[in-house]
Amino acid sequence: METLTGAAELRAFLHGLPGVDQVGAEERAARLATRSIKKAAKAEAIDLAIAMVDLTTLEGADTPGKVRALCAKAIQPDPSDASVPKVAAICVYSDLVAEAVHALKGSGIGVASVATSFPSGRAPLDAKLADTRRAVQDGAAEIDMVIDRGAFLAGDYAKVYDEIVAIKAECGEAHLKVILETGELVTYDNVRRASWLAMMAGADFIKTSTGKVSPAATLPVTLVMLEAVRDFRARTGRQVGVKAAGGIRTTKDAIKHLVIVNETAGPDWLTPEWFRLGASSLLNDLLMQRRKLTTGVYAGPDYFTLD
Repeated sequence: METLTGAAELRAFLHGLPGVDQVGAEERAARLATRSIKKAAKAEAIDLAIAMVDLTTLEGADTPGKVRALCAKAIQPDPSDASVPKVAAICVYSDLVAEAVHALKGSGIGVASVATSFPSGRAPLDAKLADTRRAVQDGAAEIDMVIDRGAFLAGDYAKVYDEIVAIKAECGEAHLKVILETGELVTYDNVRRASWLAMMAGADFIKTSTGKVSPAATLPVTLVMLEAVRDFRARTGRQVGVKAAGGIRTTKDAIKHLVIVNETAGPDWLTPEWFRLGASSLLNDLLMQRRKLTTGVYAGPDYFTLD
């Protein structure tokens, strides 16, 4: 792909992207959401969804003890059933990365850290870089950065682009997930532009939301982002992942997202390496549905630990 050397070129490229047919995107997402998933396929989808979960706690009241408990659940989601897959990653604030890394040692589960003034994205670049640097030094394998939506909506695409490039440089070997906060981008055209902007700046993943703004990971938004990564790979040869986060609480929600992935981007994205579900309460519902499929009986909601 050609290198864009200035703000004017960047703007021209982003505004030259094909517009999103709002009605078409919403109708296609709604149609795919009605797909019937039979028992064997549902069992496979549930295990895949569990393996794609970024088990998340992002509250002001988070403690080292809560993070250690969450890490134990990530390793063995259902202590009574060793066949349940472990999750993809734990996602925490940067000051708790070291605690999570220690608790997950030897498990193969990565630690993701929200950095760069999460969830607002409004802080001086030096502060964002320092936050990222600390998380990486403490062992974070993934950085979930949030873009400055104010700059994006004001049309200052170059500022957003340059910040992503700078954060990516601080990541070293850690993967960079760029959070678009799609609920604040207003239009699907903006979601498409922000997706391409993030990928062009070096994002390894593009992520829907912080989970702090509604609406978050709607199916049409996820569809537009999946179209973007598909088209970006066709144009550049580089594959970028997608993370849907915020509002995904049930097994039905998760499976609908997997169908959207398969039918939009294709099966190459149907792995934890390329698609993630950011969630806290979702994991318990997946475990309850899994138990129902294997035993015929629902476990009560208090059977599994609360996240």
